[in-house]
Amino acid sequence: MAKVVLIGAGLTGISTAYHLEKNGFFEFKLFEKEATPGGLCRSVSHDGFTFDFTGHLLHASDSYFYDLITSIIGLENLNAIDRKSFIYSHETFTKYPFQINLFGLPPRVIVECITGFLNRTHNPNPVSFREWVLAQFGQGFGNQFFFDYQEKIFAHPIDEITASWTSRFVPQTSLEQILYGSLSDQKNEAVGYNARFLYPKKGGIQSWVHTLADQITQPIHTNFCVKAIDMQKKVVTFTNGHTEPYDILINTMPLDQLLSLSIESSSSSLKQAVPHLKCNQVVNFNIGVNRPDLSDKHWVYFPEKQYPFYRIGFWHNFSKSMAPEGCGSLYGEFAYRNQSPEWIEQTLDASLKAAKKLFTISDDDIITQKTFTIPHAYVTYDHWRDTYLSTLLDRLREHTIYSVGRYGAWKYSSMQEAVLDGRDTAHTIMQHITKKVPIEVLSHSKKEISYE
Repeated sequence: MAKVVLIGAGLTGISTAYHLEKNGFFEFKLFEKEATPGGLCRSVSHDGFTFDFTGHLLHASDSYFYDLITSIIGLENLNAIDRKSFIYSHETFTKYPFQINLFGLPPRVIVECITGFLNRTHNPNPVSFREWVLAQFGQGFGNQFFFDYQEKIFAHPIDEITASWTSRFVPQTSLEQILYGSLSDQKNEAVGYNARFLYPKKGGIQSWVHTLADQITQPIHTNFCVKAIDMQKKVVTFTNGHTEPYDILINTMPLDQLLSLSIESSSSSLKQAVPHLKCNQVVNFNIGVNRPDLSDKHWVYFPEKQYPFYRIGFWHNFSKSMAPEGCGSLYGEFAYRNQSPEWIEQTLDASLKAAKKLFTISDDDIITQKTFTIPHAYVTYDHWRDTYLSTLLDRLREHTIYSVGRYGAWKYSSMQEAVLDGRDTAHTIMQHITKKVPIEVLSHSKKEISYE
């Protein structure tokens, strides 16, 4: 029996195990359902190309995270990159972020955005994402970028999405910035959380995650898929028949899956929350071509509905090792929710055709293609989540279950945050174990969850 059982060897699970060992604690077991660790921070070698499971970049704004990367990987093994990202609309590429880079767009679009900004609503407490955009940027910016783009990426009506996620990810603007960005092509400024990033020189994004995993002395038990979790008996059962008792369970698999697999005798079953935990699914398609001149950009956003995908990026511009010499590689993403296999196949076909036309890729240019499907991609920040998620996680802690990380805590976060979540979780567990602090709910609210 392990005192602590960790479910999921994605980045948060690996970080938790790493930091437990750094604190001198080794009485844990880490289980992963796949054959290799990494979660969605995964890379695949295919016909000489390396493709990641969508675009994962290292944004190191936190000094601890930066020091960890440099000490474990070494800066000599990383490319330090200034972002080259763009928006494509009205048959024109404009620099990201859209709200300060209108130069090159049709005059009517620029006028609509500026007048909308001047006449934006003054709403100190916007309820929905739409209301937040109207208050921050105005109708014009909403019509030309935010409304359609966010609906494409979330695959959910933006009137049902809150703005609670926006402060970290959506750069603000001013009238002065808008005017300068309308009159001339602005230099690439360090605007937004992803303006500068790091990327491994070799092996794709998975290489650095595996380097971190290699620092752990305890084995990572792969091919262990959870079948059931008995909250009362504190036992995890796996589909291969193995059972593992625990004192403390740290979960990083998606929260809805955790609740679906849990056995508990609460009068208000936690499983009733499952239908309210919403997220989209993403298809990530990749193309390797026999020419290096696809684009000099890192990625491009596509807000217009005529394009099925919301983003296209270029692996060979992150690292030369991602494609054979003289070749280039492209990835694209489209999101959906509860669609049929036929719809997905048709949308994939339409996406590939549109991408090839945009970047003048002929069938003769293509060396290889690879497609990944991500069943849990972007969490939906709706009103139910904002109201009840913290209480739901508190209820799990009452059962000595810590559900953490991007999907365990049901949030949108970066790789940096995943590592810091693991560090902080390890610190909390060590407090309970070494100081004999009883495990209890951090928030003492006893608000019952309403499943309406």
